[in-house]
Amino acid sequence: MDVSFSYFCQQVFSSPALLVTAALTLGVIFVNGWTDAPNAIATCITTRCLRPRPAIMMSALFNFIGVLVMTKVNASVASTISNMVDFGSDTGTALIALSAALFSIVVYSTAASYFGIPTSESHSLIAGLTGAALATGQGFGAINGGEWIKVIYGLVLSLLLGFAMGWAVCKAVVLLFHRMDRRVSNIFFRYAQIAGAAAMSFMHGAQDGQKFIGVLFLGIAFANGQPSVEGVLIPVWLMVLCSVVMGCGTSVGGEKIIRSVGMDMVKLEKYQGFSADVAASLCLLFSSVFGIPVSTTHTKTSAIMGVGASRRLSAINFSVVRGMMLTWVFTFPGCGLISFLMAKFFLFVF
Repeated sequence: MDVSFSYFCQQVFSSPALLVTAALTLGVIFVNGWTDAPNAIATCITTRCLRPRPAIMMSALFNFIGVLVMTKVNASVASTISNMVDFGSDTGTALIALSAALFSIVVYSTAASYFGIPTSESHSLIAGLTGAALATGQGFGAINGGEWIKVIYGLVLSLLLGFAMGWAVCKAVVLLFHRMDRRVSNIFFRYAQIAGAAAMSFMHGAQDGQKFIGVLFLGIAFANGQPSVEGVLIPVWLMVLCSVVMGCGTSVGGEKIIRSVGMDMVKLEKYQGFSADVAASLCLLFSSVFGIPVSTTHTKTSAIMGVGASRRLSAINFSVVRGMMLTWVFTFPGCGLISFLMAKFFLFVF
């Protein structure tokens, strides 16, 4: 399969279906950078370590680097996403169904962002792919159970490990720095939290960037008449393209989401924000190395809850948490149903 940039450009202008798929994929990546990446810098902004605009630009840069570096080093997350469902041997139908899945993600994520709710584009993507694959008429045989198990592992991992790591890291930080003068420690944690936010942005790009690279790569394969991308290496130009688009999306910012995650859920001090960033970054690194697609939103918010719980459970605003949880629970059936219906509609029209 030819995966050169020049050949891709030729295909895009000769195949309307690939053009739509590529545009929607890049749109989803942009929306992900806009609505999901702000989680990475929410704590850094709300503890006043950085002003919003410099924080957003820093996050855009490290998202770019994260996508590029981690995909080059270990593309196992991208492979998991590419192999999650089977759209069948008819690559034309598969390409249309894939477009429907991407369209559903844009609709769902944009609507949630309007209300300031941090959604998981990762789970929206997985639900969208599954709903579209079911719409092709193959039934549940279209779902790769082995890869879906990784999603379940990732869901549990992002919530439980994120919370536990947040609690443990915060306890360790308090133990290590309890003798330090408060004014000196505040200066230290101000810069440490900036570094933590950069690490969190890097790992967001490493996780979420790979997922959407896998989807766009799958669309290119369908346009080439290939039903899968197994054994084909991801080209560097595709990594760069997705990195740039995610960075641009991040630069738009997400003020409502930053407020929900960094202020409304738990009132954080600088050392707590640093602890949450370190804990979430470690969880994402572990997941990326082992090819487990986890939600950066779930990981970061559960780490923040763990940090809050290390002081006392009442520090957590459970009404905000409840709203987030309901949105996350609704993501799989909601986005999956939208994708299924849109795939049926697209297949009928085209």
